[in-house]
Amino acid sequence: MPTPIHRDRVLELLARGGQLVEVLPVDEYGEEHLAGACSVPLRELTEETTAGLDRTRPVVVYCWDSL
Repeated sequence: MPTPIHRDRVLELLARGGQLVEVLPVDEYGEEHLAGACSVPLRELTEETTAGLDRTRPVVVYCWDSL
């Protein structure tokens, strides 16, 4: 289960070398995404598609939520 985190915690993780992963579809990523984020659409999230992530650094996965 994902752990929701506050914006300040995200900034802290990024300051420590964290990696941003956008899981929305590629077309939505292309329209707008956070600077430095990589795109791995949720439906394509696998061990192979995340192989380029550095497992020694924090990973912040995010998407848009209408709630």
